[in-house]
Amino acid sequence: MRPSIRPDAVLVQAVIAGALSFAHLHDIAEAAGQHGWKAWAYPISVDLLLVAAWRRLRTLRATDGPVRSAWIWFAVALVASLGANVATAGLLDLHQVPAWLRILVAGWPALAFLGGTFLAHNPAPPAEPRTPVPAECDPDPEPTIDREPVQEAVTAAESAPALPPAPAPVAPPLLAHARKVAAAHLTATGTPIDLDTLTARLGVPTPLAESIAAQLT
Repeated sequence: MRPSIRPDAVLVQAVIAGALSFAHLHDIAEAAGQHGWKAWAYPISVDLLLVAAWRRLRTLRATDGPVRSAWIWFAVALVASLGANVATAGLLDLHQVPAWLRILVAGWPALAFLGGTFLAHNPAPPAEPRTPVPAECDPDPEPTIDREPVQEAVTAAESAPALPPAPAPVAPPLLAHARKVAAAHLTATGTPIDLDTLTARLGVPTPLAESIAAQLT
């Protein structure tokens, strides 16, 4: 399946604007006495200098280089292109071109050559390499941990006998009632009360009865 080709509005607009500007520059150059291939070379020279200056400007911005010279040559090419477009709007008689315009058109090749040479042979400054920080000069070294004392403490904790759990707290009234029940059982049977009997007499859960029995002894 062949992909569908959809025109880009920005690209179409750029092509139309470039063609119109190209034609206006050609008309100005031809009216100023530059005929044949020379009239067609003028718009190419102006547009190329404009594009070269813009690309140079972007490169210098990316490398934090000085952009003043690139801006100057971009402005020169923009004035040449814009001036030709405005001059063909009826403000200038192309059949009687003034002498100053003939001089500007005739001197443009040397000016464009100077600008192109300057932009091409003025490389951007290289990015400064980052200097690695020596290991002995590390401002925040990681602390060294002695693992032997830590391991000994863990081993001692694992080998220590487990302590019996502490009895749960019992309310004083309930504990006093349990003491009376245990004393009555001892008087009646002559033996201490066992856990099951204590649990049944008090009517409490087994864990709570165990805590009470632990505090009765």
